[in-house]
Amino acid sequence: MSTEPETTQDAEPGTPGADTAAGAPEPTGEDVNRADPRPGDGDADGSGDADGSGDEGTEAGDGTGAEGTAPAEGAAQVSEAAAELAAQRVERERIERRRAEKQAPIEAGGKLSGTAADLLAAVRAVESGEKPVATAFREPDPAPRRAAPEPARQPRPIVAPAAPAPDAAPEAVAAVRAVLAGAGAPETLAAQVVAVLGEGADDRLREDPWQLLRVPGVRPEQADGFARTLLGAECRPDDERRGTALTVWLLEQAAVAGHTALDAPALTAALSQRSVPDPDAAVQSALAEGEALAFQDALDAAPPAPAAPDDTEEPQEHPVRILIGLERYALAEESLADGLARLMNSVPKQDGSAAEWERAAASAPRSAGELIRAVAAHGLVLHTGGEASRSEAAALLHTARALGLRGWAAAHTSGGRDGFAAGHEPADGAATEAATVAGLLSGSEGPGRDAEGALDLDVLVVLDAPQLDVETAAMLVESLPDGARLVLSGDPGVLWSAGPGRVFADLLAARACPQVASRTPDPGPIGELVSGIGIGELNQVEAPGKEVVIVPVRDAGEAVHRTVQLVADSVPRAIGVPAEQTQVITPGHGGAVGTRALNTALKERLNPGPGRFGGFDPGDRIVHSPAPGRALPGRVVKADAEGLHLDCSGAPVVVPKERVEQTVRHGWALTAHQAVGLRWPAAVVVLPGDAAAALTRPWVYTAFGRAERHLSVVHGVEQALPHAVAEVPQKPRTTRLQSLLKAQTPTTG
Repeated sequence: MSTEPETTQDAEPGTPGADTAAGAPEPTGEDVNRADPRPGDGDADGSGDADGSGDEGTEAGDGTGAEGTAPAEGAAQVSEAAAELAAQRVERERIERRRAEKQAPIEAGGKLSGTAADLLAAVRAVESGEKPVATAFREPDPAPRRAAPEPARQPRPIVAPAAPAPDAAPEAVAAVRAVLAGAGAPETLAAQVVAVLGEGADDRLREDPWQLLRVPGVRPEQADGFARTLLGAECRPDDERRGTALTVWLLEQAAVAGHTALDAPALTAALSQRSVPDPDAAVQSALAEGEALAFQDALDAAPPAPAAPDDTEEPQEHPVRILIGLERYALAEESLADGLARLMNSVPKQDGSAAEWERAAASAPRSAGELIRAVAAHGLVLHTGGEASRSEAAALLHTARALGLRGWAAAHTSGGRDGFAAGHEPADGAATEAATVAGLLSGSEGPGRDAEGALDLDVLVVLDAPQLDVETAAMLVESLPDGARLVLSGDPGVLWSAGPGRVFADLLAARACPQVASRTPDPGPIGELVSGIGIGELNQVEAPGKEVVIVPVRDAGEAVHRTVQLVADSVPRAIGVPAEQTQVITPGHGGAVGTRALNTALKERLNPGPGRFGGFDPGDRIVHSPAPGRALPGRVVKADAEGLHLDCSGAPVVVPKERVEQTVRHGWALTAHQAVGLRWPAAVVVLPGDAAAALTRPWVYTAFGRAERHLSVVHGVEQALPHAVAEVPQKPRTTRLQSLLKAQTPTTG
């Protein structure tokens, strides 16, 4: 591992801050109320600072001005006038009933019955230390293994959220604008409020001002201020409407941080920190209104002590945890578990005999042969390994095609798709069929759908499987026909999905299907370095060809200077990789050495220009985010009245002018979350001093692994780097998939 000498050029020290604190705790327990990723704050990956940079709060502010909120991600569907009027009447009647009910004392838990009431009682029993309610804490007998019913499958394209049209429903927008202006809130929010709440949004805001929290980017303190102005003396911290809105808001923030549900005690603790006097009542209200759902998940209990001979045997109570979650993620996890059970229990389609599969496996390299044997007999297989293991997935697809099966690969990014197809062509010269996951689901790529709405294929290998969030995974599994084989392939050491869930990790932990671990190592000094990081070791590696170079820096200013020097001069001259094939990766978007600062410096050096169209010029490297969690690197071609014209991996994209600010960023420098699933000939990983708290083993593993031929590390974190590699694992996420799978399928060895 080479080390460049320290530069002697003095630089103005940067100002370290929290902007790149990507390692800030995710919203679990007492920290859930502090999560504010703000997905609509203009981050090109569509997930705000989902990589943990947390910088948006320093720029957007927490005031009630226009800069304190972010544009809505999508426009709501507007119903027919008659239906909407009827819905408004029902809403007003419900609100009046709630007001009348609040005039008399309400017994806690009185609105709940059956399982919901038992779950609420269990929550309180857990918090008070009392013996749990038996009916809530008794785990039902597991259902026998059976084929799950096949869900109705219809093509469900992934559509990028559109900005609310400024001229849509002008009367509704004007009415909401009047309400906002009267309460001192920014009138610019009017179109977003209508997009989220629909027609009649002005009446809904007057009746329940905390509905403003449903607009992306609005903070609880802003909604509280809005409610105080509208309600006056009637605005109280214990208002039932406030408790419900805050419960939903906290669950939504947790979802942005990757959780599909929250432990009930963590949620009630977060509500307490938001000055909700009775958190239990707030959760109860959200459950009663159908805004959230309660679940119980069995915990692994210690084996019971042996009973004395004269003891009377009593039923054993199984410990459980109570989870609260939003319906959309609960249904997605349950649908995914059902779909996976259906694949595992259906008989794989055989267009070749067992002997033919075995001959193909015997002629393949060892790891590829193991994968082929596992897929021959099972509908679901997990395949783990680094970049080199993709050759095994390619060998499987070539075998399937030779046996008459229709096989496809699906990658997280277009770059991953193109790299797989180009790097693993079969010996007969036929093309390797590959698509992106988003393109496969939308129908713009891949084999298309059959008459029943299922994907027209027999074998699907999903590369970059750790990037599957729970909703995307559910749609993908629902789209597969009976008898199809699904292989989820990926590196378990990389960062998880930008969306909620940890699908690949949950499946590995559940051990409900065969798992094949690749024995094909990633080659060269970079492969050796990254493999060590994966097991918690930061090793020095021999790099005679300067494959790995460490560049020590003292401060933020020097880090920016050295990064630009490496990209524009040192790497092209010494390594032979041009600047356009070198990618800079840094922990966060904000701060003195975040993507914004680095992109500004790199643009000035590599493609200076006036930035006449939203700060962009032809030739600029960019990253486009058509939907949350999707980052498409590309280049600016031109700008005209239609919008900003981009070239993203050879595909032309036109971004309307009103969407440029929210969905396009300069792309010389990316975060690791934006870069996952992609590789470049050279990568420059920047670790400024204020990024120490941002570093985790998966972040370092992901960032260093983006380089193919050369890796430069601009190193200013001293011992924080080996500490992160050795001792800071992936942040936990609260999910239900593993327990759902265990209830449906037996565990495999």
